[in-house]
Amino acid sequence: MKIDVLPGPAALDEARWNALLDRSQLPSVFLTWQWQTEWSLAFAADRPREILAASGADGALAGLLPLYEETPGRQRIIGGVDVSDYLDVIAPAGREEEVWQALLGHCAAHAAEWDLHGIRAASATATLVPALAPGHGLGATVEREDRCPVLALPKSWDEYLGRLSGKDRHELRRKMRRLERELPGATVRSHGESAGWDAAMTRFLTLHRLSKVGKARFMDERMERFFRSVTARLAAAGWARLWFLEFEGAAVAAFLCVEYAGSVGLYNSGFDPARAVLAPGIVLLAHVVRDAIDRGFPVFDFLRGEEPYKYGFGPSPEDVLNVRIAR
Repeated sequence: MKIDVLPGPAALDEARWNALLDRSQLPSVFLTWQWQTEWSLAFAADRPREILAASGADGALAGLLPLYEETPGRQRIIGGVDVSDYLDVIAPAGREEEVWQALLGHCAAHAAEWDLHGIRAASATATLVPALAPGHGLGATVEREDRCPVLALPKSWDEYLGRLSGKDRHELRRKMRRLERELPGATVRSHGESAGWDAAMTRFLTLHRLSKVGKARFMDERMERFFRSVTARLAAAGWARLWFLEFEGAAVAAFLCVEYAGSVGLYNSGFDPARAVLAPGIVLLAHVVRDAIDRGFPVFDFLRGEEPYKYGFGPSPEDVLNVRIAR
C-alpha cells in the first residue's frame, strides 16, 4: 500500500473524503471534511499540516490520517484536543490493519512522533497500533484520557422511562412538572436549517456565555468564529441542530447537538443562571432525548465529560483513549 502526503484537507475533495468516512467502522462528525477543514483554518492555519493518504495497488483511496504539527517533531490528528470528541484514522471497516501497516511504515521512515487523541476504545486503532508498531521499530502506548456517557435508545419514550432507575425517573418527572408549574406556557423548539442559522447561533452563544464564567472564557472571538463557521457547514449537510427552551419569548436553556451516522450527540449547552433552580437544562434535555427516540435514532451520545446530570439519563460510560506512537 502506498502513502501520499497531501498538504491539507482542501487537497482532497469533500465527496471522496466523506465517502471513505461513511465506510469506516466508527464514522464521526469530527472526522468529516467539513469539520476537519474548518478546524484547520481556525486553529492550524500557521502550522505544518499533512494528510497521509493510503492507496492500494489499484490506486483507489483506502485510508486517511490527517495530521498537524503540535510541536516540532510531534504530530496530532487534525481536530486537536479541546473541541473534537472523537478522532481516528479514516479507513474502511475491515481494512484498518493494512492501512495501519502502511502508516506505521511511513511514521518509522520519517522518525515522527504521533500523539493521537480522541480514539474510541471500540476502534480497531486501539488494538492494532500496539500490536503492529514493534514490527516497524516503534513503540506505542495507550492510555484512557476521558469517558463519554452513551445511551442506547429504545423504540419508545415509555420504554425509555421504564429503563431508568426509580430514583432517576422520579427526579426527571419532578423537574419537568416543576418547570411546567413555575413557567406555564414554556415551549421547546429546534432549529436545524441553514436559513436563519446564524441568528439562532447568536441566541445560543449568548446563553452559552451567560451560563458559566468558564464557558465565557472558552468562547473567545476565535472560538466563536469557528463555532459559527463549522456549525453552519454541518447544518447545511443536515448534521447540526439547535434546541431552545423558551419562556415569554426568552431562551432559558439551549443545546447544540450533532446528528451523524445514527447518533445524536450533545455537543454544547447554555442556560440562564436566573432560572437554574428550575433545572431548565435537564428539562430541555429530556425533550431532546425524546425527540431522538421519536425520530428513530439508535444512539444518544452525551460526548466527553462525566458530569453527574448525564448519568441521570441512564447512559453507560465508554472510554476515549490517547494513543502515542514513537521510536
